[in-house]
Amino acid sequence: MPGSTLTVGLIGAAAVLTVGLATVGSASVLGQRLAGAADAAALAAADAASGAVTGVPCERAAEIAAVAGVALEACELDELVATVTVSARFGILPATASARAGPPS
Repeated sequence: MPGSTLTVGLIGAAAVLTVGLATVGSASVLGQRLAGAADAAALAAADAASGAVTGVPCERAAEIAAVAGVALEACELDELVATVTVSARFGILPATASARAGPPS
């Protein structure tokens, strides 16, 4: 029976490792999704601030964030430079990402 105990232990360790790696992978995907949504929202706000598109800059950012399935936490304009922060939940943990967009300096 010592072989059976070892086999059960190895299977349990492999299961724990698999669940841990799946969780880390999911968190990484969420982080990339948030970063992309923040970039898109900042670009939309900067475009609206510059007049390239119509609308109120922070409202444009909120629209883009909503389409991406995240919440717009903050939107700040400094002339034509927009800085936005978006958030989403990963289980019970909050996750945020920020981005800045504007004309080249």
